[in-house]
Amino acid sequence: QARLEESGGGLVQPGGSLRLSCQASRTIFSGSTMGWYRQAPGKERELVARIIWHGTASYAESVKDRFTVSRDNAKNTMYLQMNGLKPEDTAVYYCNTQPPIRHLWGQGTQVTVSS
Repeated sequence: QARLEESGGGLVQPGGSLRLSCQASRTIFSGSTMGWYRQAPGKERELVARIIWHGTASYAESVKDRFTVSRDNAKNTMYLQMNGLKPEDTAVYYCNTQPPIRHLWGQGTQVTVSS
């Protein structure tokens, strides 16, 4: 069964770090370009990072040099290391393929950056 499951969110102070994980089923993950997305209250969902099968990554300008996306193809898992977190990074974070497959959106994981 095709599935995606995000984890690792939480409450962190400005300047802090979090590492998100995305566990995917093999049918989704294998060979796919994957992406991390986020949706802040009152805003549309946006792509923040993407990574192709062989590891080349790209980032939204707002997170460049602070976030690092990686993947472990043997474990069908993608990660997002977030450093230097800012209040404006507060959002629900989702993973999906890139471009996304509509029916695969999961619950996401909440990241709150606040003092």
